[in-house]
This record gives sequence, structure tokens and C-alpha cells, in this order.
Amino acid sequence: MKFFHESDSVVLFPVEENGLTIDDVLIKNQISVRLMRKLKKEKRIIFNNKFSQKNEKVKIGDVVGIFMEDEIDNIEPEDIPLDIIYEDFDLLIINKRPHIVVHPTPKCISGTLANGISSYYMKKDIHKKIRFVNRLDMDTSGIIIVGKNPFAHQQMALQLENDMIEKKYLAVVEGIVKEDEGTIDIPIGKEEKDILNKVMNDGKRSISKYKVLKRYRKSTFLEVQILTGKNHQIRVHMNYIGHPIIGDSLYYKRSSFIDRQALHAWSIKFSHPRYKNIVEFKAPLPEDMKYLIEKLKMN
Repeated sequence: MKFFHESDSVVLFPVEENGLTIDDVLIKNQISVRLMRKLKKEKRIIFNNKFSQKNEKVKIGDVVGIFMEDEIDNIEPEDIPLDIIYEDFDLLIINKRPHIVVHPTPKCISGTLANGISSYYMKKDIHKKIRFVNRLDMDTSGIIIVGKNPFAHQQMALQLENDMIEKKYLAVVEGIVKEDEGTIDIPIGKEEKDILNKVMNDGKRSISKYKVLKRYRKSTFLEVQILTGKNHQIRVHMNYIGHPIIGDSLYYKRSSFIDRQALHAWSIKFSHPRYKNIVEFKAPLPEDMKYLIEKLKMN
């Protein structure tokens, strides 16, 4: 008999109450209908160490599970260094450096973070597609989460959709922010032909909370938590209240001290997709932002 063990391809759910079926157990563990349908079609649902095709009754002590077969990823592997913060069966958490695109696009088909992860997967004999949970702009540094299997990605996407992932950024902005803390609750949208997002009355509700970490002569170092996930949210909000991010050439202007927007995704907290405990990861402030801060202290 084949014995299934927890791995990046196998997730097991011990049954903790009577009167349920296999489907009930999967639903209670937030397996989406779409993923469940796919697993049933491929005969990948496990019940007590064997594959089951029926929605059988279960009892306390039984074990239900899912098996996710190997996948082929079509992203070209490139030997790009990765700053890996954490890795387990389900998650790969990376500190993305600035000036690198997350995923290939028609205008940028190589040299992306995904190309680097593809190479890493190949070296580690990981046969899974690359599934990003969150994205960062090319010139924003910091934490990127990758789901290493369909289960992990689906579980993390559910948390993201329900605003259950706590995301905090570090930013250096122009001017002296007077209030020690504040909340910006202003809708953001985009006109059909516009490139930039902007504050709009009929836009999507967007909420950012900021806290002053340090004030300099003509600038402020902030921690910003986004409670919603609108594209360019922090950049638009800070610009709107008169404190644009230094170096943000898209929404403000270039800086002689840093060649990108001074924005870094430094902290993320969420419920682990498999074990359900709360985990938190942090990425240290990058060198270019440290250099900027030292210059601002003198200017």
C-alpha cells in the first residue's frame, strides 16, 4: 500500500468530527469548488491512504487529503539570484530587489523574478507552476509571496480577497508629515485612456494607514499599511495628501539621491495555508533607501 506523507504535492486533513463526508472535510478546509472539481476529475482525492472516487462518509480518526500532480512551467529559467526569506512545502517568500519585473510581459519577456524562480525550481527539482500571491511594481522592493502548489495559492488568494493579509511598507516622502498617525480613506480609479491611477469619486474604496517613524529636515520616513489592494495605492494616496514618495518619477519627480520610488514592502502577516498559524515575515530596508535617508539627514 502507498503511504501518503505531507509534501509540496500532498496535503492531509485529519477528520475531527463525525457525521461528515469527504466533500464536507474539504469544504471545511476551504478547498475551492473549482480546485475540488479538478481534483475529482483527475482522481486525486485521498481517503485513508488510497485514492477515492466517492463522496464517502468519514469519522474521527480518518484522514482526507489531496494530491497535486507535477506540473510543467513554460517560463524560461534564468540564473537570477534570489533573496529567499522563507520556504516550506507551500510557500516561497522572496525579498525582491528593485528594478526587476515580477512576471514576464510582452514588453519584458526575460530577466524577471519569475525567470529566476523557474531556474531555482529546476535546480531544486520542484515541478510546479510559479504562482504569485502578490505583485510589486518593478521599482518597488520587498516581500513577494509565491504559492508552490495550487492549494497554497488558492488559500492565500482567499485571504488576499478578504483583506486578511497584513501588508506594511516603508516609504520616504517629501515634506514634514505633521500627524504622528493617520488614515487615508479615499477612492482610487482610472479613466479609460489614462495610464495613471488617481483619486476619483467613483473609484474603488482604498484605505491606507500611515505612521511616522522619523522626521528629517524636509522629508518624513513612514510605515504605511494598506487595508485594500488598489494598484499604486500608496503612491496615489501620498501624492494626493501632498507628501509624494521621493523618487517616484511616475507620480512626482526623479531624485538625485535614489533612482526609483523610495517604497519597500517590508512586513507581511497572514495565516499559514496548511497549518493555519499566524506567521509574519520581514525584509530589511534596502541599501539605496538607507543611502537616501543618510542624504536627507544632511539636506
